[in-house]
Amino acid sequence: MSTAETKTAGLSWARVCKECGQQHEGQDSHLYEYPDDVDDELVCHICLQPLIRPMDTPCGHTYCFECLGSFLKEKDFCPVDRQRLQLHQCRPSTLLVRNLLDKLAVMCPYYAECQQQMQRCELQPHLHNRCPAFRRLREEAEKRKRPSWNELKGRKGDGELSADAKHSEAPPRSATRDPPDPGLINPAYEENEDDNTPLRSSLVAESNVVELFREEADEELGLRIVGGKDTPLGNIVIQEIVRDSQAARDGRLAPGDHILEVNDISLASVLHARAVAVLRQPALVRLTVMQEKGFKPREARPTDQQPPVPSAAAHGNAASSAHNPSTVLQVTLTKSQRSEPLGIKLIRKSDESGVFILDLLSGGLAAKDGKLRNGDKVLAINGQDLRHGTPESAAQIIQASEVRVNFVVLRQGETQDEGGQGRAARRAPEPQYFRRRSTYMKDPPGGFSSQEKTVSLKKEPRLSLGITIAGGRDCRSRLPVYITSVQPVGCLHRDGTIKRGDVLLSINGVDLTQLTYSEAVSALKAQAAQPQVALRVIQTISEDSQEDAEAGGGGDRQDGAEDTREDAFNWTPLWTRWLGLPSHMHWCRDIVLQKSNNESWGFSIVGGYEETRGQQPFFIKTIVPGTPAHFDGRLKCGDEIVAVNGATTVGMNNSSLIPMLKLQKNKVTLTVVCWPGSLV
Repeated sequence: MSTAETKTAGLSWARVCKECGQQHEGQDSHLYEYPDDVDDELVCHICLQPLIRPMDTPCGHTYCFECLGSFLKEKDFCPVDRQRLQLHQCRPSTLLVRNLLDKLAVMCPYYAECQQQMQRCELQPHLHNRCPAFRRLREEAEKRKRPSWNELKGRKGDGELSADAKHSEAPPRSATRDPPDPGLINPAYEENEDDNTPLRSSLVAESNVVELFREEADEELGLRIVGGKDTPLGNIVIQEIVRDSQAARDGRLAPGDHILEVNDISLASVLHARAVAVLRQPALVRLTVMQEKGFKPREARPTDQQPPVPSAAAHGNAASSAHNPSTVLQVTLTKSQRSEPLGIKLIRKSDESGVFILDLLSGGLAAKDGKLRNGDKVLAINGQDLRHGTPESAAQIIQASEVRVNFVVLRQGETQDEGGQGRAARRAPEPQYFRRRSTYMKDPPGGFSSQEKTVSLKKEPRLSLGITIAGGRDCRSRLPVYITSVQPVGCLHRDGTIKRGDVLLSINGVDLTQLTYSEAVSALKAQAAQPQVALRVIQTISEDSQEDAEAGGGGDRQDGAEDTREDAFNWTPLWTRWLGLPSHMHWCRDIVLQKSNNESWGFSIVGGYEETRGQQPFFIKTIVPGTPAHFDGRLKCGDEIVAVNGATTVGMNNSSLIPMLKLQKNKVTLTVVCWPGSLV
């Protein structure tokens, strides 16, 4: 064993920081090795090291964020001039100072093996894409057996994970398992003793700490979240990563991650509105998340004849059927030397996240190989998930790769033309949305309801109603038209009945529930010119959120002064606001999933009958990486399942829905309602 390998052999992957590569506690500042002397103006007066996340005080001094935060927990003054000081008075340093710090030269913490120096801002990409020692540590950790998701979840009923639960081995198959959460259905995880499908172990998951830093107090992290103890989901789950946001650029969080803690505040049993308030804290946000990594194959029993089918291969087999619109393929390109270009142009699309192949350069390696095609969506390169990645991150992985570059791509299916030749099908049109059918009607989840309000008033024809709106039949998720602000200059503000977040039903008898945004604006302007206006709206109500607001828990404030963080045009309701909307105002869509006989659908569900809240709708709680639901990309955490193959789920219990899902061997049609998660 080489000296470098001996050095890394003693390292614990769990304690290695994924940003600086050194071993330190999660709450401590990152550690870097600087080969050159650093200007004193760029040094923190507390730790005497070059500044990390520099913060300026009102009295003109600059410190590391972590150093200053720790100091002010014990003291209430500036360490240099001892003037009175609180952390909220400090602001991030200027962009010029941060750029100077980013350009400082540092050595790779595994310099003995990789012999690399780089700018400080380039160290993290180097570790994850180019450093052989860091890669070896990660691969060794992935080989070790991890505890199952159900074991992690079951150790503490309130969702908090003990240290033992995080590191214990998964129980043997014959061991007694902890009971699942009430109403939990896991068609993705079910093990069947009676069929001949390949055996899978329980889901592989691990807990990670991700730090995001707001450079401006009102900057969004770019996360949409769902869940909370006041909803059937229970846990706080990331529904979506907003494109080009800070979270998207960081790249470590993904849809489906469960947020366990924020800045050491547990989210295991908090209301949705409270979780949003905690995540909107300024400056540094430290997230402890549970991230699922997919299934881990178990060793086959002696009677088993065939090994489990790899995920990509299984998708390829299922997708090659005449009915499947797309196929997942694995393609390996072998370079003659490491620096040889592949000849691939990658782009992003405005209407879909991810990386796509725009063109294969004539004479290039990819064109000669002939397996990749224009329009393929790149799901992964060398095992790194790019489903929500960027062309820049994909290019970095390719440049850092050795001779072999492994692609996993999603390709739209083929149709036969009149001459019998296969041709790539055009991208399927946006799925058709339709009103929730009468057979699909149900009551809102327990604790959520709505009430209708009508305002009739006389006004001068030129006097404005004083409201701004958003939503409409043409917007994403087909949201109803809702009020984003009630301006102090309008007549509705003086009346006081209409509030921000109310959903518009009609004005002077003109139905607004099926209009596009522009149609709704035109209708409101036309009717507002009348001397008398009658406006009907629906207000959704959450009992738990009302109690939390009375206790000072925060949330999406409506009354009183406008929130400076959310102007009239950017304000959006919390996810929980939509849960109380009556069923007849829901827009549904059908999502068709296909798989081979040997696969799981790849999602888990919560809902059904609960003793405390009665009959609950079914919601998607988890989407498992590497499964049909994951690769399809349309199903989201927090989606409500309205029907399965046209059969309503209203009134179903667990014992009815589980067999229905398991009976669908190759194809299932899920009718879902999707509300956008709360933006933080």
